[in-house]
Amino acid sequence: MRRALIAVTASAALLGSTVAVAPMTVAANPVPDVAFGMHVPQIANGEKPNATIGSIRLWDAGVAWGQVQQKKKKFWWNGMDAAIASANAQGMSITYVLGSTPKWAQKKAPKGNYPYGGTGSANPTMDVWKKWVKTVVQRYGASIDAYQIWNEANLSDFYDGSPKQMAKLTKEAYKIIRKYDPSAKVVAASSTVRLTKSYNRFFPEYLKQLKKQKWPVDAIAVHTYPPGKDTPGDRLKLLDKVVKDMKKGKVPSRIELWDTEVNYGIKGPGKTKGQKITGQQAADWTSSTFLDSILMGVDRTYWYYWYRPDGRLGIILDNAADGDFGRLGYQTAYDWMTGSFYSCTRGSKKQPNVCQLGDAINPEVVVWSNEGVGTYTVPQGATWQCNSLNQCSPTAAGTQLAIGGSPLWFGSQANYDKLLAKQQASAAARAAVQAQP
Repeated sequence: MRRALIAVTASAALLGSTVAVAPMTVAANPVPDVAFGMHVPQIANGEKPNATIGSIRLWDAGVAWGQVQQKKKKFWWNGMDAAIASANAQGMSITYVLGSTPKWAQKKAPKGNYPYGGTGSANPTMDVWKKWVKTVVQRYGASIDAYQIWNEANLSDFYDGSPKQMAKLTKEAYKIIRKYDPSAKVVAASSTVRLTKSYNRFFPEYLKQLKKQKWPVDAIAVHTYPPGKDTPGDRLKLLDKVVKDMKKGKVPSRIELWDTEVNYGIKGPGKTKGQKITGQQAADWTSSTFLDSILMGVDRTYWYYWYRPDGRLGIILDNAADGDFGRLGYQTAYDWMTGSFYSCTRGSKKQPNVCQLGDAINPEVVVWSNEGVGTYTVPQGATWQCNSLNQCSPTAAGTQLAIGGSPLWFGSQANYDKLLAKQQASAAARAAVQAQP
């Protein structure tokens, strides 16, 4: 998605904006469902989220390397088999995180007890790593669509090696995956952006080392949790930093950008306070996060996570939690955007972001702001508007509206009818999944 973007200039009349002319980003392909990703910790136990999930990232789901290969020659495949079978049955594309070195493969005792009883931080020997990667890829074949090398490799809790060592692990995994499953995507080890010191130490150098290895990846990965009291607008600033660093690192245009973990209100590190995000705000922040990713050309975004609230994160997407607001925001954005060709204009403090999905005759537009409140004029031909809770009402062309952090969809009667049909199809598909034994 990101790498098929073309910069053009569009008239404000077409967009309904009060600004005369703005640069626009146009995608050559429609938004795929895999752009909407999720973590489901209980997927191996048959969890069936009441949301349309294009892609699942298997992490914190009981199937990390250290949990699967518990001894050098002993594998516990039951959990992994169950997780993959459940995700496949629900139509989810699977991204599996390969890294987290088992205890038996670490040269010295691990620090602390996280993740997974102290597994994960040590840089594995190349022989052990290659055997593990080959075993997984040969066992699961086409059931797994993408392999991520490591989780949050810039943090010592997860990885104690160097960027150069991680690039070598990446290259060797790439060769194995290409040999045994050529169609699978290879995703770089992720870096958490908000922890600036560790990010700056690892991420640019990792890109440099990947370049030396001739870019053995299909996607670069980051985690864009903003600090606990921050907003989707602050998350966008983290993405700006990543895009700038990727440009500086001369990442080839063929390589995608994935955000493999995101949420808000997260506590820590240290005394950093979190926050609980509820009600309409939960719906707005969830939907705008995926809209921001499309605006910025992030090819996949994986929300962390679908489960019951545990006090660590601001928005948990579980239909039994918090009145269903977060889930509704996610599902609404999914139904608005998937399958749509689009052209998006990034806003400012006085101008909202605008993603044009239709045309001047049958308009279909999504509008929202990251910085303050902008003014927007309902475009000609639009007769309906809907919010992030999928609450829709008639509207009138030419009406000027103040647009804040609550995303709004505007469309003609024809496009409103299409939207309703898409929503009904999504609901029917979810119901079919729930009805599975």
